[in-house]
Amino acid sequence: MATYAIGDLQGCYSAFRRLLDQCAFDPARDRLWLVGDLVNRGPESLEVLRFVSGLGSAVTAVLGNHDLYLLMLAAGVKRRASDDTLLQVLEAPDCDSLLRWLSTLPLLHVEGEHVLVHAGLLPQWSVPQALALAEEVGGVLAGKNSKKLLRNLLGDQPDAWNDELKGWSRLRVIVNALTRMRFCTVDGHMAMRAKGPPESASRGTLPWFALPQRKSRTHTIVCGHWSALGFYRRDGLIALDSGYVWGGKLTAVRIEDGEVFQVPAN
Repeated sequence: MATYAIGDLQGCYSAFRRLLDQCAFDPARDRLWLVGDLVNRGPESLEVLRFVSGLGSAVTAVLGNHDLYLLMLAAGVKRRASDDTLLQVLEAPDCDSLLRWLSTLPLLHVEGEHVLVHAGLLPQWSVPQALALAEEVGGVLAGKNSKKLLRNLLGDQPDAWNDELKGWSRLRVIVNALTRMRFCTVDGHMAMRAKGPPESASRGTLPWFALPQRKSRTHTIVCGHWSALGFYRRDGLIALDSGYVWGGKLTAVRIEDGEVFQVPAN
């Protein structure tokens, strides 16, 4: 059995299948870890959702910000952006069942020494604390208050964690950290508007994973989200968004031995 962690698919189903062929992935034997952003920007979001949801226990996927955006559109709490590619999903006859499946995906998955997440973990959070907070959000997202949650996720504030936070502000910080964060200040405030490569960081900010006081250094974080960072590995980190949808590559890493598989954009 092998476990293949794969970067942001973003509706690029054909490339995804080419990458699985290159890995010789067998759903009866192997497992997939998907770092989120299954949908949007690419042209085949519907095909991605149908295929991944059909893999059953062979796949573990976490939610990314584009996946949450799709749930917001379907719930009617956000208007479609002019450049999204999700109309085919929203008009599909099986849209409701696909979105029910999507809404059950976790924001964080912990297995052994690895953590699967879309964006990252705030430096104040240990892995057990981050998992508990992710499950707190997941329980609301899969429950009767899911529409209220989706409506209240919009916004960048508060931009830092505080154990005393309550209500929608508390859940918003958790979701923003796990699905949108790239840079943090040295005291743990998220710089939500910063999107460039690490060297573009403004004074006083660092990539979230570079903060020396980060409590999640006990595990290897497997993440995506940051196409300007690209495929990047260091001790305790495997970053997998290599920007296929922007003309880069789609990347997989076999967790057991670290072998890398990639397909370039057409």
